[in-house]
Amino acid sequence: MDFKRFLRGPLVWIVLAVVVVSVGFSLLSGSGFKEVTTKQGLSLLKDDKVASAKIVDNEQRVDLVLKQAGTDGKQVQFYYSVPRGEAIVNAVDSSGAKYDDQVDKGNWFTSLLGLIIPFLLIGIVFWFILSNMQGGGSKVMQFGKSKAKLVSKETPKVTFADVAGSDEAIEELEEIKDFLKEPAKFQAVGARIPKGVLLYGPPGTGKTLLARAVAGEANVPFYSISGSDFVEMFVGVGASRVRDLFAQAKENSPAIIFVDEIDAVGRHRGSGMGGGHDEREQTLNQLLVEMDGFDVKTNVILIAATNRPDILDPALLRPGRFDRQIGVDAPDMLGRKQILEVHGKGKPLAAGVDLEVLARKTPGFTGADLANVLNEAALLTARSNAQLIDNRALDEAVDRVMAGPQRRTRVMRDQEKLITAYHEGGHALVATAMNNTDPVTKITILPRGRALGYTMVMPVEDRYSVSRNELLDQLAYAMGGRVAEEVVFHDPTTGASNDIEKATSTARKMVTEFGMSANIGSVKLGSGSGEMWLGRDMGSQRDYSERVSEQVDDEVRALIENAHNEAWQVLNENRDILDRLATALLEKETLDQHELAEIFADVKKLPQRPQWLSSDKRPVSALPAVAMPSKAPIDEGVVDGGVTSEPTKKARAPRPRKRPDIATA
Repeated sequence: MDFKRFLRGPLVWIVLAVVVVSVGFSLLSGSGFKEVTTKQGLSLLKDDKVASAKIVDNEQRVDLVLKQAGTDGKQVQFYYSVPRGEAIVNAVDSSGAKYDDQVDKGNWFTSLLGLIIPFLLIGIVFWFILSNMQGGGSKVMQFGKSKAKLVSKETPKVTFADVAGSDEAIEELEEIKDFLKEPAKFQAVGARIPKGVLLYGPPGTGKTLLARAVAGEANVPFYSISGSDFVEMFVGVGASRVRDLFAQAKENSPAIIFVDEIDAVGRHRGSGMGGGHDEREQTLNQLLVEMDGFDVKTNVILIAATNRPDILDPALLRPGRFDRQIGVDAPDMLGRKQILEVHGKGKPLAAGVDLEVLARKTPGFTGADLANVLNEAALLTARSNAQLIDNRALDEAVDRVMAGPQRRTRVMRDQEKLITAYHEGGHALVATAMNNTDPVTKITILPRGRALGYTMVMPVEDRYSVSRNELLDQLAYAMGGRVAEEVVFHDPTTGASNDIEKATSTARKMVTEFGMSANIGSVKLGSGSGEMWLGRDMGSQRDYSERVSEQVDDEVRALIENAHNEAWQVLNENRDILDRLATALLEKETLDQHELAEIFADVKKLPQRPQWLSSDKRPVSALPAVAMPSKAPIDEGVVDGGVTSEPTKKARAPRPRKRPDIATA
């Protein structure tokens, strides 16, 4: 603990105040009498050595003034118990000394201190608490002051050259910069400077980085604050801070205000419990007034960032407040390459490293993910005492970001490794035999993160929509692992639970959201317009009947069964390839794209599906189903030089495999 920081804390002052009060009480209550035992005091009374005595009521104390000073002085006192009170009175009476009785009425000054000191201590504690909450004793009562940080010239600048993969957003923000630098050029043609810019998109796409780049490029005062900084434990503080923030910006206009995570205060009004008014709504109301109130001459631009634009209040999003709403999405392949080049500056990359190849391997990755990949690769390189970041370190870094670190301490039994090899081989083989899937780039049976193994299916190019046949292929290869366990071992395990969950979710979306069921039709089933205070996952409402619900369940089951049958046909027709693939996995544990291409050279493709919604308009369940062949007998031979397939001997099921989510759209 920092000693200087400890001395500035309230605990030291509280202890010091208690010590001072205690010393004061002892000084006030000190009377100069030396305390002796009860026996000694009675002996002094009996020996006629006492000049005067005083019996103090309620304290069972006797004060004695001696005729001559003794070893304990001339003034002594002793205490007695209540049962001995009568004997003490008799001893004082028979001693012949002057005596008096004192009834304790209390000292008015001491009583006053006893009332004031507790309140004084509470006030000191409260004072220091407020001081720590506001960042120092000079800001104790400045609750309504803004906590925004002014970006100074000494702050390391981020420019648009440091931002990659968001070209459209940069163009829009450069125009904002031009508004502030040359307002006359735009005013000459009657253009009005925008009041606000909203940056929205998934986490990690660079919204805050864009705002920092605007601060580095604009050369105007730039105030940065988080949405949660407006909310305080005291009522009215949020609105007061909004007023103070805009007052500071207006005094230094032209200026830019950046509010990160604006959904903390900009949430839809009426979304509180019971729809009542709360502190956040009051803060939002003040923000609405400051952005577009009666004062139209302000030259202040508000830039805000959020991950949840759907929950913001409509009054905040209308033109005149946030005139521009800029989406910052995950970058495409070219954007990923540019981001990798930006983050690769200053890192020693080996000669054989091709960032374009790495960009192709990372579809769906955001800027933060890509920065993490290069950082993990650098850490792995330093850990291995190497000097250059090579492709091997980059491949391992991609796997770590997608699926977590490799679990080298988890040792699986031979039977579990065999089941895992056939499970992942089933996924890969079915994906290869489909006509609309992306190529399989990697298979591993090494435990990583929460997965015992995974199959990586990567798109060769960026996609922004997915066809029905592509979704059906996804269902088929999702069921490939489960079907492989059924074909080979006739005893499925729990390892396919996550695959079944993903396949069921995709099938239900095809029926209820994507309109890909001829029986249900192109109808959106289920409404997300529930009560907002119930939360994101509890706010949906079922707006269809029980009969339609049964039809939805039947269609989902039909899609899953059709995917199961397709996977069954592929694995039975390519059983020899499945065995070779499992054997190779047991030998090498990880297979890359080139090794897989050699194994899959003779794969028999699944025939093309019938045309959907042909002239007879038959639903999925009425289409010719793929015939399910009889189950193949179990291979009792030796696999991988000694690992025998014995599914009937205590085959312990592996834990559910969590395959990495690879974006396909």
